[in-house]
Amino acid sequence: MRTRVPPASPASPAPAAEGAESGFLTPNSFPRSGQRLTKEELDPAVREAATGDSAAVAKLLAMITPVAVRYCRARLGGRDLSYLSADDVAQEVCLAVLHALPNYQDRGGSFLYLVHAIASNKVADAFRLVSRDRSDPMAELPERPLTHNEPEKHALDVDLGERLTKLLATLPALQREIVTLRIAVGLSAGETAEALGISAGNVRVTQHRALTKLRSLITRDGDLVDTDRE
Repeated sequence: MRTRVPPASPASPAPAAEGAESGFLTPNSFPRSGQRLTKEELDPAVREAATGDSAAVAKLLAMITPVAVRYCRARLGGRDLSYLSADDVAQEVCLAVLHALPNYQDRGGSFLYLVHAIASNKVADAFRLVSRDRSDPMAELPERPLTHNEPEKHALDVDLGERLTKLLATLPALQREIVTLRIAVGLSAGETAEALGISAGNVRVTQHRALTKLRSLITRDGDLVDTDRE
């Protein structure tokens, strides 16, 4: 059964996005909460959640869930991997973060570093799981009525996701993570630096180099340059 990630901000819900009336959020309709995720903002929430207080745990989840969802959707290309979707992986990320919370020790770094590490590992696990799966599962029934010619829209979303995944795959690991966190997830340079354990200056320089490389790989028609021919 497909799990669903919780709303981004229970206290102040965002305007209803397409499909939100059925509890389903499309890959492009999961906004970040208004809170920044620097160490100063996260640390108090983490300390309160570590006590087991349900309201504090819900508050922390509201802060990290949009990051987990957007990260997983960006890395997995917005498509289902066999019976596993990006939102399923994001759900696992959030559960793993909560499981690690009681033993978390603040050693001067940011809690966002732990969230990113768990998310990165869960995405890698998802790719490994799919690579071992040789079955050919039947398509799942939709969890909500199809509207707005959605089969075609889904096909276009899958194609776009595959193109973006191919582009990101051309980058070194650090550049790929920075582009994902800065552009897809929407973290600031400071938040990205804390998530990766590097300086904000390094984030900006590496991002510039990554985007320069990506621009060189895209043709005027939006296709990926065939590097094998060069």
